[in-house]
Amino acid sequence: MKIPTGIAFSFLFFIILSKSNFLAKAPNTTIAVNVGVILDFDTWTGKMGLSCINRALADFYASHNHYKTRLHLHSRDSKCDVVEAAAAALDLIKNMEVQAIIGPQNSMQAKFMIDLGEKAQVPIVSFSATSPPLTSLQSPYFFRVAQNDSSQVKAISAIVQAFGWREAVPIYEDNSFGEGIIPNLVDALQNVDARVPYQSIISPSATDDQIGEELYKLMTMQTRVFIVHMSTNISSRLFNKAKEIGMMSEGYIWITTNGITNSLSSLERSVLDSMQGVLGVKTYVSETNELENFRVRWKSKFQRDNPTILTTELNVLGLWAYDAASALARAVEKVGTTNFYIEQTTASRNLTDLEAIGVSQNGPKLYEALLGTRFTGLAGDFSLVNGQLQSSTFKIINVNGIGERGIAFWTPENGLIRELNSRNTSTYSTSKKILGPIIWPGESSSVPKGWEVPTNGKKLRIGVPVKKGFSEFVKVTHDANTNKTQVTGYSIDVFNAVMETLPYAVSYEFIPFANSNGGSIVSYNDMVYQVYLGKFDAAVGDTTITANRSNFVDFTLPYTESGVPLVVPNRDNGSKNAWIFLKPLSWELWITSGCFFVFIGFIVWVLEHRINEDFRGPPSHQIGTSLWYSFSTLVFAQRERVVSNFTRFVVIIWVFVVLILTQSYTASLTSLFTVKQLQPTVTDINQLIKNGERVGYAGGSFILGILKEMKFDENKLIIYDSPEECDQLLLKGSENGGIAGAIIENPYMKLFLGQYCSKYTMVESIYKIDGFGFVFPIGSPLVSDMSRAVLNVREGKKMKEIENAWLGNQNNCTNSNNQVSSASLSLASFWGLFLIAGVASLLSLIISTSMFLYKERQQILIHFHSEGSILRRIHHTLGIFDKKDLKSHTFRNIALQDGTGIDSVQVIGASEASPNSKYTPSPSSYPTHTEPPCDCLGAFQMPPREYGDLSPNGQASQLAPVIELVSYPNQEEIITIEIAHENC
Repeated sequence: MKIPTGIAFSFLFFIILSKSNFLAKAPNTTIAVNVGVILDFDTWTGKMGLSCINRALADFYASHNHYKTRLHLHSRDSKCDVVEAAAAALDLIKNMEVQAIIGPQNSMQAKFMIDLGEKAQVPIVSFSATSPPLTSLQSPYFFRVAQNDSSQVKAISAIVQAFGWREAVPIYEDNSFGEGIIPNLVDALQNVDARVPYQSIISPSATDDQIGEELYKLMTMQTRVFIVHMSTNISSRLFNKAKEIGMMSEGYIWITTNGITNSLSSLERSVLDSMQGVLGVKTYVSETNELENFRVRWKSKFQRDNPTILTTELNVLGLWAYDAASALARAVEKVGTTNFYIEQTTASRNLTDLEAIGVSQNGPKLYEALLGTRFTGLAGDFSLVNGQLQSSTFKIINVNGIGERGIAFWTPENGLIRELNSRNTSTYSTSKKILGPIIWPGESSSVPKGWEVPTNGKKLRIGVPVKKGFSEFVKVTHDANTNKTQVTGYSIDVFNAVMETLPYAVSYEFIPFANSNGGSIVSYNDMVYQVYLGKFDAAVGDTTITANRSNFVDFTLPYTESGVPLVVPNRDNGSKNAWIFLKPLSWELWITSGCFFVFIGFIVWVLEHRINEDFRGPPSHQIGTSLWYSFSTLVFAQRERVVSNFTRFVVIIWVFVVLILTQSYTASLTSLFTVKQLQPTVTDINQLIKNGERVGYAGGSFILGILKEMKFDENKLIIYDSPEECDQLLLKGSENGGIAGAIIENPYMKLFLGQYCSKYTMVESIYKIDGFGFVFPIGSPLVSDMSRAVLNVREGKKMKEIENAWLGNQNNCTNSNNQVSSASLSLASFWGLFLIAGVASLLSLIISTSMFLYKERQQILIHFHSEGSILRRIHHTLGIFDKKDLKSHTFRNIALQDGTGIDSVQVIGASEASPNSKYTPSPSSYPTHTEPPCDCLGAFQMPPREYGDLSPNGQASQLAPVIELVSYPNQEEIITIEIAHENC
């Protein structure tokens, strides 16, 4: 069916018209969501923040025109007042029924608004309230789209650590914003061993004169490192005043937090001129094309809207405001298009009626949506963890010229780094070598040391103890005529010498520290505590370095030797002792020597008994002769002649041993008679405790605590105040009301023994300490320089001169430790000699015994083959040994000389017989052997043939063997033994 042309045209026109009407009504389908904005519109941050918020929503909805929600802003000016901000928030929630509030601008205004937002379940989104205490409120409806101030304290402490500054003074504004960072900052500085000696607080309403007065106070202090944390308007006045009074000159260090550094671009030129050389911690924002494009567009728009404002530099606060508005727009869209209203509990219109405030129906959903919002904003990655923006990278800048110059970056993982893309990021660094070049205040390129001696004429107050005794160390005298106090002594001279070696001049004065009555101090701990309280800038004297005291003050390196020895009286154990002749040798050496004398006597007897008439005879005679011979070697008076070469070898070595031993004995005994021998009355402090002896210690010393720890009876502890008093107590002794020993610190001991070196001695050190040191407050910058100066003085000649002047020349008195008599000669000094003598003797004995056994083997074996016990066999062998060795050359020579033999011995030989010999053996004179040992014994039966024919003069032929007739003890018969024959 053909449709008429007119009808078709009319239908097409209707469709087009309907679509036009739909498109015309489309914008009206979006839902407006009320959002409040509370800022200080008279400030640069307020103006910039509001401009960035508007720009953010315009950009966001231009790129997301399909979103069904639109944020409708309701702006309120808080007028830099906490009450105005609270009233504006109440009005927006109650009357405007806003679903969220962007603001407030500062931390002081935030606390009440956070509580109000939690009550109404309206999220409070701030891009500039950075105080750490706001986090402790733990409100789920507070979102901080900014860095927490506490996130920068480690970056600040890293700078302090890099340059080795030991003290820093925070200067902060007296409000919740200023004081909020201080606990975290102090902790961070202490973690890098930097002390905070003072905190400077500036009131927000302070005048320039009041600011100047506080700065003058800082000038009188030693510290030259200042950390400034305050708003830009107060800090601008502070730096202008600091420059005016000369605190922006060389030697000063100024560090600003990001609250100031982030807004440097908005400061006036005059303020920047007064901040030259300042270091600052600035929030790092990565430069992107999007950010640069936004800066250009924002600056153009802002200048059109605010033509009277000439400085229009965007900072990170504006970027956070931009990202906060974008995040809120995303979260609102995510929640949906329903229930965007406040359920009122009361119909009252009173703006101050807190009970009438309603509750947002979409508050919990909007809270969840904000926590889940993540995107890349102008300031970087946007992510809220526990309601906090996660951004922790800082840029370290140096104010120079009309702007800033970056010198490093800081990250929690790597510390100070030169470039963010650096590959060497494996460790945490705080090295100043990483930092770029810095122009310090006063246009100096040298790193300030962080402290200076005050230039206002103030002198360091040095406390010195008022005491009775040991005035050689510290002595305080007052001249009534001139009303002047003079302080002298060993410790004072050392301190003066140390101060003279410092590379700079330091003015100081000595202030006597006495008890409440003006007398001697009770304890040195009291004086040390005065330094801790700040009443003294330092303390000088004979003050011992202890662990407990170091908890309150700092000490320099010690300028004296360490230790707490025990000093006791000496007693003379010299020539008055009747048994002194025994002292040169120890008991073990006496016993060993005696045993060796007996041993050598025995060896000589064994080697000489069979061949030497001097070592034969009755047993008592043999024993006496052997011992006599051995002991007579002491004076080399032995009369007996030794025959055996083995004996001679042993005697030569033994005489050498005796010579060494006697010479050493003589030398040691001579020293005992010529040198005064002193022995301590006590050698161990435990003896004093065990015996309940009375012990003395110096008054005011820390030693009392040590003695109590060692379980000394407190009633047995006696105080002495001077060397003279200590001497008197030791002379009396513990039984007579004195003391048996004195526990005295090493410097005192040197002084005491210097006066009484012959009467007392040090026996042991009972406790380890670090000696005397100079006391300064904890973290004092003088400590390190003073310690180095102490080392220089101790290693130089000056220290020796001071010691000789006050403590006496220790070389003039023999060291008390050497007064104790030397130890007796011990076996350890002579065991080598005894070893040689013993080995030589045993070796000679073994060889001689072996030769005897071999020589007499026939007689020994005859008896061993017979039946009998082992004891009888041994007895038989000893019996053979006990007889003379007639074959030895000794007896043979004697026989030849006497002609008649010895002990019934007659020697017959063809070549040795006497011409007058008429000896003719008869057959009856030979013993009868039933079993001759060999055929040679047959000669006994045929003497005429065996001995050959006699010559006309009675001599036997030369073929006749030698026959020895030996008479055995207790036997009457003579046994004839053939000794040699060619055919046997």
